[in-house]
Amino acid sequence: MIFQDKNISILLIEDEEFDVRRVKKTVEPFSEKMEIVHFVSNGKAALEYLEENRNKIDVVIMDYQISGGLMGEDLIHKIKTIDSSIQIIVITKMTINLSDYHFANRLIKAGAFWYCTKYPGDIDDFIYQPTDFILSIFNAHEKSLLERDRMRSMQKIKRNVADILLQKKIIGESPLMLDLKNDLDRLAQSNINILIRGASGTGKELVAHNIHYRSDRKYENFVVVNCGSLPDQLVESELFGYEKGAFTGADKKKPGLFEIANHGTIFLDEITELPLAAQVKLLRVIQEGEIEKIGRTETVKVDVRVIAATNRNIEQEVREKRFREDLYYRLNVLPVVVPDLKKRVEDIPSLIDHFLRNISIDMGKEKPIIPNETMQIFVKYDWPGNVRELKNVVQRVLFHSGNTVSPMNAVKALGIVYETGGGDDGFKDIFNPENIIDLKDAERVFRERYFNFVRTHSVSDADAAKKMGIAPPNYYRMMKELGLK
Repeated sequence: MIFQDKNISILLIEDEEFDVRRVKKTVEPFSEKMEIVHFVSNGKAALEYLEENRNKIDVVIMDYQISGGLMGEDLIHKIKTIDSSIQIIVITKMTINLSDYHFANRLIKAGAFWYCTKYPGDIDDFIYQPTDFILSIFNAHEKSLLERDRMRSMQKIKRNVADILLQKKIIGESPLMLDLKNDLDRLAQSNINILIRGASGTGKELVAHNIHYRSDRKYENFVVVNCGSLPDQLVESELFGYEKGAFTGADKKKPGLFEIANHGTIFLDEITELPLAAQVKLLRVIQEGEIEKIGRTETVKVDVRVIAATNRNIEQEVREKRFREDLYYRLNVLPVVVPDLKKRVEDIPSLIDHFLRNISIDMGKEKPIIPNETMQIFVKYDWPGNVRELKNVVQRVLFHSGNTVSPMNAVKALGIVYETGGGDDGFKDIFNPENIIDLKDAERVFRERYFNFVRTHSVSDADAAKKMGIAPPNYYRMMKELGLK
């Protein structure tokens, strides 16, 4: 037992002066460690005191039967409602057998920590058996401290979840987005697998975040996996892990992403990019709730909710035998469609305002004003890259604009992403004799435009990487370096 430096603060609830004296006499030898800071004679007065002195009482010692009507389990419940960390020791003059499990069970269920009778060997001087009684107070205090630590940790976690939901807020009041947001709580409360569908850049991962952090699994891990970025030969080891010695170079065991997501949610983006062999194992995880680790004969049980996403026509992938039909039906239990930005143009001003505000803070700039004629340029634009493209354009607007975003600023920002004309027309800011930039900046401008151009004309990031002739991991690394992911 590790006693705390802080004195244990005790509230005594007792209506008989004789018993008040005995409790005080029992506690008195330990006055350096514990103190009865207050005592009352009825339940109502006890609740009023606890309400007015929140977080000041560690342990309540209460008579089971006291005057005033509010007593026993009812009083215990009400004390716990005020402060669940307070530990309650019940003393009673009822003639009971200490092995009366029915009585004990009622007290424990109500929230009591311990109970005893009032009748020890020396009834005139002490309450119960003094040693056991004092030890129960110390133990109750330890539990109170642990409970308060747990409550502080839980409050911090709740604040973190609230912060994440604020950062991942879904912007838009168009009919399509209102329907989607209205479905979020229903989707979150269900534990069924979800398939999110939508074009590249529409915000499928954002929807997945909202589903997880509104669900009962919100305090567990949310693991994001971009299936297109996993090299084929490493997919199974990344998803399901391996044991030490499973293959050359496996000098220690590695938990797979499904193990890391245990009790939480795993988000499988670009699910159609998974090789067929990995699809078979994924189907087993969904059906049986267990994974097969490389180098291990026994399976490992996991409890993971699967949210998958794709920007492809998954039914076409099934017909062409690139995606397993049985896995498709397992994932497509609750389908969710995230609409293209051009189908909800009324949301464009609020999205621009949202990105302007947040990115301005990050850049340490004042949020610029966008006149109506400038906003109309953005509203009438086709947005083939959806919300992701819009965010990138806003970043460029902030980089090139002053306090007001002119129509020319808007055109230039949109042109930086999608100018693809021949000769030097698309690279006037590179081939400008009045302002020659260094090679490093010129390479970055070219790569940025090239990446955006290829992505616009590709069905997925994996498809874009293939067209560029680079490995998916290198593609995603370069995207991150350019700030495009």
